[in-house]
Amino acid sequence: MELLKQPPTGKGPAEWFAGDVWFDVVYRGEEPSRARANMVKFAPGARTAWHSHGLGQTLYIVEGIALIQSRGGELLEAHPGDVVHTPPGEEHWHGAAPDQFMIHLALWENPGPDAGPENTWLEHVTDNDYNGPRVSTRTHP
Repeated sequence: MELLKQPPTGKGPAEWFAGDVWFDVVYRGEEPSRARANMVKFAPGARTAWHSHGLGQTLYIVEGIALIQSRGGELLEAHPGDVVHTPPGEEHWHGAAPDQFMIHLALWENPGPDAGPENTWLEHVTDNDYNGPRVSTRTHP
């Protein structure tokens, strides 16, 4: 067993996030592990830019209301305890609702040095996309 030293909390860079976003690296595996886990806190209205992950990403909503959308898909309103997965290469964004903080645990893998990028960051989410009609996980089939 090993107690891992945690790096300090980081501020999400403006190139990847709109609004105030802070993250704690929970785990950053070293070869042969490629696992990644970050606890991410979004201020009200804060969100990621459009992006994708080489091996997909799973989000576990811890607190608040999360807004999550895949390119061309419906805007999902996710609640604490919800788990949302985006498959490899799927462009998506996620963030906090406009009126409250949101915290999620983000889980993904690094595909390795010869297998393509871990993440691909794209343009920022428009206000139209962010403010679009929502489908709640509380009513979604």
